[in-house]
Amino acid sequence: MSTPRILVYVQHLIGVGHYKRAAIIARTAAARGLDVTLVSGGSAPLQMDLGSVELVQLPPTHAKVGDYSTLYTEGGSVVDDEWRARRTAELLNVFERVHPRVLVTELFPFGRRQMQFELVPLLDAALAADPRPIVVSSVRDILVGQDRPGRAERVCDQLQTYFDHVLVHADPRFVALDATFPLVSRIKRLVTYTGYIAEHSGGDSPEQPTSEVLVSAGSGAAGQQLIETALTCRHLTPLRDHTWRVLVGSRGAYEDLNGRLGEFGDGVIIEPARSDFPALLRGCALSISQGGYNTVVETLQAGARAVIVPYAGGNETEQVMRAELMARRGVIETVSESDLSQETLAAAVNAALGSSRDIPVIDLSGAEVTAQLLHVWATGPGEAGS
Repeated sequence: MSTPRILVYVQHLIGVGHYKRAAIIARTAAARGLDVTLVSGGSAPLQMDLGSVELVQLPPTHAKVGDYSTLYTEGGSVVDDEWRARRTAELLNVFERVHPRVLVTELFPFGRRQMQFELVPLLDAALAADPRPIVVSSVRDILVGQDRPGRAERVCDQLQTYFDHVLVHADPRFVALDATFPLVSRIKRLVTYTGYIAEHSGGDSPEQPTSEVLVSAGSGAAGQQLIETALTCRHLTPLRDHTWRVLVGSRGAYEDLNGRLGEFGDGVIIEPARSDFPALLRGCALSISQGGYNTVVETLQAGARAVIVPYAGGNETEQVMRAELMARRGVIETVSESDLSQETLAAAVNAALGSSRDIPVIDLSGAEVTAQLLHVWATGPGEAGS
């Protein structure tokens, strides 16, 4: 009897958070004995451990901060119909070769609508397949843009046409789907909460254990502003004599900051983003970061004192909402992008250092629960369309 096959599709357009979450799910499912293929539509980070997962890299595309509607090729040109047709054909070829028992689309149909040119043909192929795979939508805790006219209705229509399950990688005691999706009642029978997806890397200590201040941010102007403000507010905090380790999300920004290292005084280390970030969090005196899903989950997992400056560019509300929920529970201190300055960030650092450290219990078992469900659906009797 052949090993049940799982096909996971993920498209990240700016940061790698979506890819990382999908990769953790894929690797955890493969560790349970499933034959997992991960299809990436954005350039896959080389440092991610995939275990026995097969990675298929489609011709990568990306967007620019603040404009998710325009897609660019790896070379920087705007994608055209020929490019879309070629990529769709490659994706369908992967589906036909793998012939999965379970198909997982990360975020779609709640997001990634600009990828419908290939995702709808993929879902049509799944609908026509014999046997038809079980089709699963995999989504994070907080969604954006669902209040636009007709958006939620279209999502429900596509879920009812193509999907068997919606896995929400969140703890409903912290935030439930209805906080950001207005028509949960129409899809309630499809929804299962898994808990948050966390990278369980064991109890290894960081290479330099101690009480460093860990500053991290992704690419883009907001990330650059956060890093520079953190370094210039250092002298206003009780941690001024600690080592400040800065992890920069993009190669260009890293090279620029590293070239200016002398501006920031002694005790500053500037590095590209590191794969052992969770271990560094466990050993830090304080973390200063943006509020993406993976960073927040890893901060909770580490029990680190933290200041979060959520990204709020364009129409983005995800990080702001997540940070506000955490701040209300006393988990972190937060500073809005619009209020970010040396003084406001230093005040938040001082408040975080004086916090009571009562970390609420939040379900971080999402990777294991998701892998278990995928295993059940892949090895059990056919239920697609039931």
